[in-house]
Amino acid sequence: MDATTSGTPTVQYHNIPDQPITAIVAAPVSAFLRQVRHCFGDSTPGEFPLAANPSIVLHATCSFFRQPANFAPDYELSISELAALDMCQRRAIFKPMTDEERQSLKHRCGGSWKLVLRFLLAGEACCRREKSQAIAGPGHSIAVTSSGAVYSFGSNSSGQLGHGNTEEDWRPQQIRSLQGIRIIQAAAGAGRTMLISDAGRVYAFGKDSFGEAEYGVQGTKLVTTPQPVESLKDIFVVQAAIGNFFTAVLSREGRVYTFSWGKDSKLGHKTEPNDVEPQPLLGALENIPVVQIAAGYCYLLCLACQPSGMSVYSVGCGLGGKLGHGSRTDEKYPRLIEQFQLLNLQPMVVAAGAWHAAVVGRDGRVCTWGWGRYGCLGHGNEECESVPKVVEALRDVKAVHVATGDYTTFVVSDDGDVYSFGCGESASLGHNTAGEGQQGNRHANVLSPELVMSLKQVNERVVQISLTNSIYWNAHTFALTESGKLYAFGAGDKGQLGIELANNQTERGNPERVDIDLN
Repeated sequence: MDATTSGTPTVQYHNIPDQPITAIVAAPVSAFLRQVRHCFGDSTPGEFPLAANPSIVLHATCSFFRQPANFAPDYELSISELAALDMCQRRAIFKPMTDEERQSLKHRCGGSWKLVLRFLLAGEACCRREKSQAIAGPGHSIAVTSSGAVYSFGSNSSGQLGHGNTEEDWRPQQIRSLQGIRIIQAAAGAGRTMLISDAGRVYAFGKDSFGEAEYGVQGTKLVTTPQPVESLKDIFVVQAAIGNFFTAVLSREGRVYTFSWGKDSKLGHKTEPNDVEPQPLLGALENIPVVQIAAGYCYLLCLACQPSGMSVYSVGCGLGGKLGHGSRTDEKYPRLIEQFQLLNLQPMVVAAGAWHAAVVGRDGRVCTWGWGRYGCLGHGNEECESVPKVVEALRDVKAVHVATGDYTTFVVSDDGDVYSFGCGESASLGHNTAGEGQQGNRHANVLSPELVMSLKQVNERVVQISLTNSIYWNAHTFALTESGKLYAFGAGDKGQLGIELANNQTERGNPERVDIDLN
C-alpha cells in the first residue's frame, strides 16, 4: 500500500541550501519570554509559584511527599529564619513554651529566631545544661547523671546531702526522694544545695536561708530532703548560683533574680538577709537576655547575649578589682565590662572565684582579673588586675572551659588537656610529682599555667572541671571525662571526694576514680 491509497498526506521534501556552520550558530534565536510568577497567588492557575516565600515552598514540599510540615505557612519567615525556628523547637527548654512566650523571647533576643537559637545554644554550651556534671561544694559534693539522677556525699551537718538526715557520708548515695524528677543543673554552697529540674522547678535543702554568711549562724531550721522553692514556682529557672550573702537564679528567658544581700541596695534592691522572695536584677540587664550567671564572694557575673555579640556584666563588691572595671569600687547595678571590646574578644564562658574571675573567648583565649594572690591569675606574679587580661602563657592553647575557686584556676583545652595555677593548698591543683603518702610539691603555689600531668595519665578527654569556691573550706577538685567517669583529688576530710581515705589521710594528691557512672 502506498501513501496515496492510505490517505496519509505526502511528506514534502525541500532543498535546504548549504550554509557555513558559523551562520547556523549565529542565527538569531527568539528571546524566551519569562512569565513572572508572584508570591501571593497571581500566577497562572495550575502553575506553582516558584518565587514564593521559602516557608510556603517547604510546606508544599512536605505536603507533596506526605510528610507533616510541623508548621503553618508563614509569609514572613526567610529560609534561614525557618531553619532557626525548627532548631529552636528541638531544644528542651524551648519545647514547653507557649506561642506567646516564644514571641516574647524572640523580641527580647532582638527580633530574630536566629538570635533566639544563638541564645539557647550559648546557654547549653557554658552551663552543661542537660548533661552530666559534678559540683565540688564547700565540704560536700553533688553529681548529676545525664539522665537526671542526683548523687550526694560529704559533709551533712545541715542536711545538705538531701537524704533525710544529718549524717556525714563519703559514699555517693542517690537522692531517692527525687525519683521521677529529672535534674539538669545543681549548685552547692556552704551547708546548702539547690537543684533545678527540666521543668524549671527549683528544689533546695540544707540551710533554709538564701543569704546568710558562708560561715555563720544557720537558718531558722534545717531542711534534710529536697523541697520545692515556692517563691520561684512562677519562674522557669535554668540555673542557680550561690554566693556569699546572696543567691541568684536565671530564668529561661534570660532574666536574673537575686535573693537577699540587698539591705543596703548592694544588688539594686533592699531586702533582709532572710528574704525568700526573688527580686529582679534591675539596671542595664532588664532588657538584655543572660545565658549564664556566676557568683563569687559578694559579687555576680552575668554573660549576656546581644545582637551585637556576647558581653559580660558585673555587680556587687569590687574589692581586689574583681568586677573588672579598672577600679575597686562597688557596683549596685550591673555594669558592662568594656575591656573585652578593646581586646576584640567574644566571651563564651564566665567563672567567678572567691576573689578573682575568668573568661574563655570564642577564639580560645583566656582572660583573668581580680586579686592575684598565689598566682591565681596565671600571669607569673601575684599582682592584682582590675581589668581582664589575656593569659599569655596559654596563647598556644585553645581553651573551651574554665573554673575558678578560692585563689585557684583551672582551664580545659579543646583536646581535653587540663591546666591549673594558683594556690596549692590541699593538693587541689593536681600537680603531684611524688608518690601517694609523700609531700613532694603537691602543696606548692603555681604562678603560671601548668599542664596537670596526673589527669593526662587517665587517658581520657576531660570535659568539665569543678573546684571548691570557698574561703573557709579546704578545696577539692573534680574532673569529668567525656565517657562520664569522675575523678577527684584534694581535700577529703569530710568525705567530699566520694572516696574512702585511710585513717591518717585527709586528702588525695592524685586523681582517683569515684564510683559513679555519670553517663
